[in-house]
Formats: sequence, C-alpha cells, structure tokens
Amino acid sequence: MAESPPITSPFVEAAPAARHAAFADLAAAGPVQRVMLFTGVPVWLITGYAEAREALAHPDIIKGKGGDGPHRDAVPAELAAAMDHHLLGADPPDHTRLRRLVSAAFTRRRIEGLEPEIRLIVDGLLDDVSAAGKHGAPIDLLAAFGYPLPLTVISELLGVPAEARREFQEWTTVAINGSVHPAETFIAAATSLIGYIRELIAQKLADPSDDLVSALVAVRADGDRLSEDELTSMVFLLLVAGYETTAHLICGGTQTLLTHPDQLDLVRAEPDRLPAVVEELLRFNGPAQVSTPYRTAAPVRIGGVTIPAGEVVLPALLAANRDPRQFHAPERLDVTRPPASHLAFGHGIHHCLGAPLARLEARIALGALVGRFPGLRLAVPPEELTVQASFLINGLTTLPVIVT
Repeated sequence: MAESPPITSPFVEAAPAARHAAFADLAAAGPVQRVMLFTGVPVWLITGYAEAREALAHPDIIKGKGGDGPHRDAVPAELAAAMDHHLLGADPPDHTRLRRLVSAAFTRRRIEGLEPEIRLIVDGLLDDVSAAGKHGAPIDLLAAFGYPLPLTVISELLGVPAEARREFQEWTTVAINGSVHPAETFIAAATSLIGYIRELIAQKLADPSDDLVSALVAVRADGDRLSEDELTSMVFLLLVAGYETTAHLICGGTQTLLTHPDQLDLVRAEPDRLPAVVEELLRFNGPAQVSTPYRTAAPVRIGGVTIPAGEVVLPALLAANRDPRQFHAPERLDVTRPPASHLAFGHGIHHCLGAPLARLEARIALGALVGRFPGLRLAVPPEELTVQASFLINGLTTLPVIVT
C-alpha cells in the first residue's frame, strides 16, 4: 500500500507572508512532488517555474472533460452540465472549437472599448470611498472598491442589470470558493446563479443588445454555434473568473504597494510605469494560488519525476512566480524589473482569455487610487491582515485603509 503524501498547508494559511512561506517550503523540497490537499485529495504539486510552464502546455496533461469542481459527487448532473461545458474544462478539439467561438465575441476591441466606462465606474466608487473616509474613518477597500469594480464591469459587459448584482455577488463568491463551503451551500448558490444566467440568455435571445451575452448567443463560425449548456457554462466561467480574481489583483496589489512604500513612491512619481507595475504585482502576489486541476493522460516525466497516468496535476502559480531559477531576487518587489513572463494567467491553450480585461481594470484602478489619495495607508498593522482559506484564490478577507 502506497504511503500517504503529506498534507499541504498553503491553502489554509491565514497570513499572507505565511502562505508564501509555505509554498516556498514546498518548493525547497523539489519542483514536483506528491502532496495531499486539505480536501483529502492527493495531487502532484508543481512549484518550479520551468516545470509548471511545461506542465501547462504538455499534450499528455489534460482537463479530461472537466468535472473537477467542488462537491461534484453531490452536484446534480443537469447543474454540472450547465457549469462544465466551457473552455477551461475542455481539451482539443472541443477546446479549439469553443475558443474560436468565444474569441469571436470576446474581442480585444470590445475590451478596449470598455476603458471610458471603467474610468467612470472607478471615479464613482472612489467618490464614495472619499466621502466615507473623509474624517479618517477606516474603509474596507475590498468591500468598497475591490469587489464592486469588477462586479460592475463584468455585469456591464454581460448585460446584467444593476438590481441583480448584489445577489449575483453573493452567489459568485460561494461558487468560486465552493471547496470551503458545505456541499449544500455550494449547490444552492450555483443553482441560483445558473438559473439567473438562463433567464439572462432568454432575455438576450428575445431582445439582443450590445453586450457580451448577446454576442455569445449570436456568434457563429462555419455554421457552428454554442449549445445551451455551452452558453451557460461560458457565462458562468466569465463571471467567476472575471470577478473574484480581479478584485484580489486590485486589493492585493494595493496591499503590496502600501507595504513597500519605496515602490509606491516610484509608481506615484512615474505613473507611466503602471502597465509594468501590474505585471510585477501579478508575479509577486498574484490572485490565483494554483491553476484549476489537470490530469495525466499517460505517464509524464517532469522535473526528473515520473507522474503516472490518471493522476491529478496542480501547477502552483504563486510558487512558480517566485522561482529563483527564473526570477532574480524573487522575494523582492521591484516595479522596475525588466519584463518577465510570469504564470499568473496560466500558459498554453488555457491561458486566461480575460487577461486583457483584468490588466486594464487593475491599471486604471491602481492608478486612480494612488493618484487620488496621497495619504493612503493601512488602517491596521500589516501582520493583522489575513487571507481567505481557498483552493484557488489568493485574496485578503478585508483591506482596512485610511484615505485621508
């Protein structure tokens, strides 16, 4: 009988520094190793940059029709089908077909056209932050700015009306962190979210407008189009992937800059650096701890280790982005660092389709935030900040700040 692998701790570490330290300890033991998740599932965790990059593009490391989400033994088949038929859970040729169809609707022009709207949303949210904090009252920037910004942007992009967005946020937060919620809580949230998505699709079929759901409903390529399950799954993926991660990119980036005042001074003095600043923040403290799971379709040798067929493979993005074999002084934040190819958005065919939107939101949000509030500072000592227990997300529970 095979010996049980050790249980990993990074996913449930409560302190930001402790989480990175736990991943560093795992990486020090080797770039590829078999460990036990806190959920009781054994996986091959890949912490090395070169090894993770190889795994993410390896033809024998696949998704295997998806179905790796939380509580899938308990999720009704109809609900699973409405969530699983998307890009992130598909392999070629299905992935190739879906990516072609979705890319025809989710265009760079559509994303770039959002910039004026994003700036208006940012300015309005920061007006509220300024008013609430004008007498020095602490503001939870995650609740007041981090979450509302991407939720509003993705809702505008998809055509979700304002009155539906509060429930939308509650369902989405549970859906993306399903592994830390009881099965019944996750299923209830996912059922509500999929039910609403179906209603939204029906509305756009009857009365299309200039939004992404209408474009996804209408898109065709070579006579092909998205099925109903593919439509609900893609909207579900865009919501989940485009909301929580972007919120934590913005607030995790803010926390990182506030705890590195010399780097914050550089950003304020040279705002043209912001695109490069966002890339360094993604590398240093990205919003995704790991990729979504993969499986080996055949024995695969990576980093001097042979992973048998049928095993779960988990590239650890946080660890890979601090691999000293790839990045000089990786534990140091350096917004002047020469451009480097981090893995915060993944790699290979599953590289994040929404990366341009996340970068755009982060650049506008961080630039406006540090420019508008020169006295911005943490309202608590840095060691009192905590990160949420999560399988995927590397995100703070709150970000208390003083803006005056």
